[in-house]
Amino acid sequence: MRGYYENKEDLLARLKRIEGQMRGLQRMVEEDKYCIDILTQITAANKALNKVAIALLEDHMKHCVAEAISGDRQEGQRMVLEASAAIERLVKS
Repeated sequence: MRGYYENKEDLLARLKRIEGQMRGLQRMVEEDKYCIDILTQITAANKALNKVAIALLEDHMKHCVAEAISGDRQEGQRMVLEASAAIERLVKS
């Protein structure tokens, strides 16, 4: 079972809202809305995606990484490095 299982419904609800934001962005472009308004909505969608990513990362560390560390030190260290790489990708985006 994945670490985000307990928050799965919340994550899915957030992703559905983001999906709605994407459709709204498409509609704004189709309707030739003001550029700055579209950029504002893109910023909001990016922030929403980042919140989902952070929630997944937090759950991953609480469950998957913690479980790996308690079971196999080497596997735990591998998962910590994997999480660090994910954080780095998130920060760079």
